Amino acid sequence: MNHRERFVRTLTGKPVDRVPFIKVFGGTNHILPAWEDEYPGIGQCIDQVLQFEGVYRGWDCMPVNVDLSRLGEPVVLEEDDTRRITRRSDGLVEVRTKTGDYHRRTLEWPVKCREDWERIKGEHLQADDPGRFPEDWDEHVRAYRERDYPLQLTHGGVYGFARNLMGDQNLGYAFYDDPELVHDIMDSYTEMAIQIWSKIAADVDCDLVECWEDMASKNGSLISPKTFREFMRPNYQRIASFAHEHGIEIILVDTDGYIMDLTPLMLEAGVTALYPYEVGAGNDVAAALDQFPQLGVIGGLEKNVMAKGVAEMDSEIEKARRLILKGRFIPGPDHFVLSNVLFANYRYFMGRLREVIMSTKPEV
Repeated sequence: MNHRERFVRTLTGKPVDRVPFIKVFGGTNHILPAWEDEYPGIGQCIDQVLQFEGVYRGWDCMPVNVDLSRLGEPVVLEEDDTRRITRRSDGLVEVRTKTGDYHRRTLEWPVKCREDWERIKGEHLQADDPGRFPEDWDEHVRAYRERDYPLQLTHGGVYGFARNLMGDQNLGYAFYDDPELVHDIMDSYTEMAIQIWSKIAADVDCDLVECWEDMASKNGSLISPKTFREFMRPNYQRIASFAHEHGIEIILVDTDGYIMDLTPLMLEAGVTALYPYEVGAGNDVAAALDQFPQLGVIGGLEKNVMAKGVAEMDSEIEKARRLILKGRFIPGPDHFVLSNVLFANYRYFMGRLREVIMSTKPEV
């Protein structure tokens, strides 16, 4: 059984010899800067040193743009030693800091009114823009046909795409003040994504659709169940329909925060798996897996224990063993580690996690 098979079969509840050992957060060879200072060259080989399986996070995405296109290079409005402020052609103004764990903050959102959206839709949301695909797409296709790792179709999120245009607060008002605008943003984006996926699916067999939402805080979902069902569910049902037609069994949603209340809504809409189930936000993966036996989960292990001691890390690893036994669970940190984590601790945690994965078989 190869890595691609283990990933898909684990999240869909089919028998496996073991679950995959994947990075989950950070991407291929991603490290904290301090780790490179302590271990020069670790950024070139960390995935090999720690023996992560698959590519990128453990599953890969394609170099196809399923977001706004034709944005050009952002204009630098201001820059000093600590930060840079830029404006994109769609109207986004953001500041990026050059140090710390959190690097980006939006100063001005692109969509403030319907006219802004109509301009952006006309200029930047064309599914047939040839620039969406790399010039060497045929070479990628040949490589994908020989792969042994999972490959995703990417969706920028039904809520997630709209929030990136309007901001959470403005979007929250717009659900009530201008629902037709919100419907148009969400529906138009999903329609564009599906058109692009159709072109991809003509060349490549994919394993999952991943949607980025980040639509919850530690207090739960940022929108009500009624709002979810009205605005988001129809689009997820379209995504699920496309996936079913193309033999894709996994629809994975990435959303931080407390998502226990979002889980049944997502499942109701056709989603099959969620991550990362942040422990610090109060999520209980064991309860979710027990309550929703059709649910697949990735993550679920508290990243902050890696800033503590061996006992705390070992306790979290034993939790991983118990969760693996339940089935449909691939363990990993519930987000990438912060700058208070030493590489030695990260290596210990991941080494112990690998030992548990290699010796624990789901009870399905």
